[in-house]
Amino acid sequence: MNNSFQEIGNVILSCNNILLYPHLNMDGDAMGSSAALCRALRNAGKNCYILIEDKVADNLAFLDEGYCTADAGIIGEVELSICIDCGDDTRFPARAEAFHSSKLTVCIDHHRTTKDFCDYNYVDPGAAATGQLIYHLIKTMGLQIDQKIGEALFAAITTDTGNFQYSNTTEETHRIVAELYSYGIDANRVSIEIYENNRIQRLKITSRILATLQTVSDGRCAICYVTQDMLDETGALMEETEGVVQQLRGISGVEVAVFLKEKDKNTTKVSMRSKSCVDVAEIAASLGGGGHIRAAGATIEKPVLESLEIIKNKIIESLE
Repeated sequence: MNNSFQEIGNVILSCNNILLYPHLNMDGDAMGSSAALCRALRNAGKNCYILIEDKVADNLAFLDEGYCTADAGIIGEVELSICIDCGDDTRFPARAEAFHSSKLTVCIDHHRTTKDFCDYNYVDPGAAATGQLIYHLIKTMGLQIDQKIGEALFAAITTDTGNFQYSNTTEETHRIVAELYSYGIDANRVSIEIYENNRIQRLKITSRILATLQTVSDGRCAICYVTQDMLDETGALMEETEGVVQQLRGISGVEVAVFLKEKDKNTTKVSMRSKSCVDVAEIAASLGGGGHIRAAGATIEKPVLESLEIIKNKIIESLE
């Protein structure tokens, strides 16, 4: 049961000390949405920060203009905590206690598997990106969108729509982005920062990952993985493996793409994407995860190769 943007906006405007909580391993939507809302609230005179527990990815660091902090006490007593682009506190485990210690909590998200767990919630699985929801929230609160807010929202939307290629892209998506141009955004600069800002180590780790590629179900599913040893050998960071699962989905004949990341010897993170007919959120939910119909993930408490066999059997069952 969603609250309205008006209700949530009124709650936000009634508070002064606010912390924003994007999910762990921020992607462009989480970072862009958080940066846009943080700047809008600061422009409105609020004490607002984005509380993080890990490093901002290099290709998204341009969005952080003093917004991010690891210090939960930076603004003293917190009146309001807002989680952005995530639907439960397992997505920010080291910050969960701080989140719930504030007087009020809000959730803004677009994942279908999100549950109402805050005092106020707005969850719209039909939105292409959480950035679209933040756009509507900022407008509803009557706050001004400037160039930097517009560029943060553009970053959020372009990344979660696969640069406007994914099936979640709608007429509304394009209308919002068209309006963002009126605020003077430099979409080319933002795109270069996000998509053309790679270290050579990223290419090296991608090569190693693709060497593990295997297909099942007559080529309808492509699977590969990365281990901590592979990262050490190439000097790459785990964040530099982002985008691999999209490459797998781009293979002709592939309906489901799966990428496994070894967090440690007994923990594997699974990312899944599908093109048209498989509900990967359902598969993820069976493993304790969640997400969207075409993009979802889960964590399996087993070594990477054991996890690979588990997910492979799930995919084969789904495709058959």
